[in-house]
Amino acid sequence: MTSHRVKVQAKDSGKRIDILAVEETGITRSQIQRLIKKGFLLVDSRVVSQNYRVKAGDFIVLTAEDEKREHLIAEAIPVEILYMDEHLVVVNKPSGMVVYPAAGHGSGTLMNVLLYHCKKLEAPGGPLRPGVVHRLDKDTSGVMVVALDSAAYYSLAEQFKQRTINRRYVALIYGNPKENSGQISLAIGRSETDRKKMSTRVRRGKEALTIWKVIERFRHASLIEAKLRTGRTHQIRVHFASIGHPVLGDCAYGKKIEIEMREREKLTFPRQMLHAESLGFIHPVTGEYLEFHNPMPEDMEESIKQLRG
Repeated sequence: MTSHRVKVQAKDSGKRIDILAVEETGITRSQIQRLIKKGFLLVDSRVVSQNYRVKAGDFIVLTAEDEKREHLIAEAIPVEILYMDEHLVVVNKPSGMVVYPAAGHGSGTLMNVLLYHCKKLEAPGGPLRPGVVHRLDKDTSGVMVVALDSAAYYSLAEQFKQRTINRRYVALIYGNPKENSGQISLAIGRSETDRKKMSTRVRRGKEALTIWKVIERFRHASLIEAKLRTGRTHQIRVHFASIGHPVLGDCAYGKKIEIEMREREKLTFPRQMLHAESLGFIHPVTGEYLEFHNPMPEDMEESIKQLRG
């Protein structure tokens, strides 16, 4: 157990106790709030709530459990490897697979699988996410690159930062947009009403740009192509939901998990119909431009067949 002791200065008077504790300890706000609820944070030897406003002179004692050593465990789960050398690996991530271990997903993740197939994951990024320079949501399928060493990690991270990575997605969205192409440039930030979700209705969002075009139209749906010029969390899902055309099967944004087909007949979507179809980047070591493509998975193809039906 580790103890943190803080005497509140005049400049911090009036701050919420959980916010001040984050600033002073570096522990995440959610962890701080859990510790407060357990009675591990005391102000002048008494338990307070997480919205307590501190006063100059308050003496805070926070007792936290020492962080456990974390490590990946290799798991022999099949995954389609599109390309691999000593510097990086490109995979076709299946829908339903989380990228790296987190609360509720301690195993069966892409990183557990890659450790088995690649034998080593030595790039920076943290003990549970070495080499991860971008990610796909659990229920999004498609092409993804992971660095295997430091040189590849920093080069790919810089390419994502400079927005020189070429990313093309395909998605089935609800309804028919009025135009055949366009762009969505609404800023995205953490939702102010649901912290697990992202939103365009925020006061302090980050720039986000999605360029799109319609590939095929159906009665109550459209197949679209989307290209990212920024990489915000849930960007495509949030952007299309914000213009009234959410990704079909997305339970978080729009919640259009089924649509009417014919009389008394509905088509249900078991997961969000979003697929990272291609990814292009400069190889960190050779300088060669590489681009990888992977066709839509069977569940999306089958949904399209039924929509054409």
